Amino acid sequence: MSAPFLGLSALILEAIAEKGYDTPSPIQSQAIPPILAGRDVMAAAQTGTGKTAAFVLPMLENLSKGAAVKPNQARALVLTPTRELAAQVAESVATYGKNLPLRSTVVYGGVKINPQMMRLRKGADILVATPGRLLDLYNQNAVRFASLEILVLDEADRMLDMGFIHDIRKIISLLPKQRQNLMFSATFSKKIRALASTIVNNPIEISVSPQVTTAETVEQWICPVDKSRKPALLMQIISENHWSQVLVFTRTKHGANRLTRYLDEHGIQALAIHGNKSQGARTKALAHFKSGSIRVLVATDIAARGLDINHLPHVVNFDLPTVPEDYVHRIGRTGRAGKTGQAISLVSADEAKQLFDIERLIKQPLTRKLIDDFKPAQNVPESGATAAPVKPKKPKAWNHNKPRTENNTHRFKPRNKSTRKD
Repeated sequence: MSAPFLGLSALILEAIAEKGYDTPSPIQSQAIPPILAGRDVMAAAQTGTGKTAAFVLPMLENLSKGAAVKPNQARALVLTPTRELAAQVAESVATYGKNLPLRSTVVYGGVKINPQMMRLRKGADILVATPGRLLDLYNQNAVRFASLEILVLDEADRMLDMGFIHDIRKIISLLPKQRQNLMFSATFSKKIRALASTIVNNPIEISVSPQVTTAETVEQWICPVDKSRKPALLMQIISENHWSQVLVFTRTKHGANRLTRYLDEHGIQALAIHGNKSQGARTKALAHFKSGSIRVLVATDIAARGLDINHLPHVVNFDLPTVPEDYVHRIGRTGRAGKTGQAISLVSADEAKQLFDIERLIKQPLTRKLIDDFKPAQNVPESGATAAPVKPKKPKAWNHNKPRTENNTHRFKPRNKSTRKD
């Protein structure tokens, strides 16, 4: 990355070079200059596009030129929907800011709060947080926002899906009016624009790569099979192909637990991650998977959001997702950084509608492979997907003159701290 092009300092460029990067991705090229200039940015970009560095790099640059952080204060706040994504963003901050005299920390639920309170005593130039735990810390006077300069909402669409809208509004009401606002979302949906109207001020809008694109490096196909025989088919595929590492997606948490037990009982080491697992259990499962001590990681969509697994060779959709865009997110876990990958979906007849929606979204039919001894009694019908592609809704024009309303007058009932899951 050239300093004149992106406007980043030598200390940051040195950290980037150590990671082996020399060319900015499209989202980085478009987002970094206006963020450096102090503009609000609203960007549509998915995981895997380099979006995290797109806001972390200019944020580090701008904060490095400011005053030292005060005790219990945060100069920049990055809100994320899940613990895993929070940890990933915090890792990027530490990596790219290693040569800068900036203090950063990450806070999320599922772990003890006292160590997080201790770290915040000295303040944080960059605080990465999930909404629920951040409010818990605020209510215990562990963090304040009088010095806040930058707010980042990462994966804003997922935060809305997970029901964090009230927490987000509450947090926004606590922040200074004068601040820079950065919103990153997979799409500019109607709900996202409604939220943005209360946060961003005359933003630069950026959209990179169609959200329905599947990587050319990923080989995709489906295996029609009766629902009751899916576990046995998955076990056979893993065993016969001698797969050493595979990420398997289920639709529900209970389904993830059942499948994990089945695989373990049949000699295939597996662990599950989902919202009912403690943060310690999720972190441990991911560590075991990365180290190769287990062969299969079974995950739900929300738990897998933000997982950073290098060179993952195989993804299996044990259940098709209800939302077709989630199929693209799932298979995007493999085939990264020029590596090849395989994405296999086990499809039963009752999932025909989900299959048709996916094929229309990606504008291609998925190759079908029947496995001997697993041919379904109920056939999965053909969709003819490419004949009638779904037309995306035309986004409404953005009203740059709409006033900001951070200081809304809504009052929200405090949630019981013991029920927080994020």
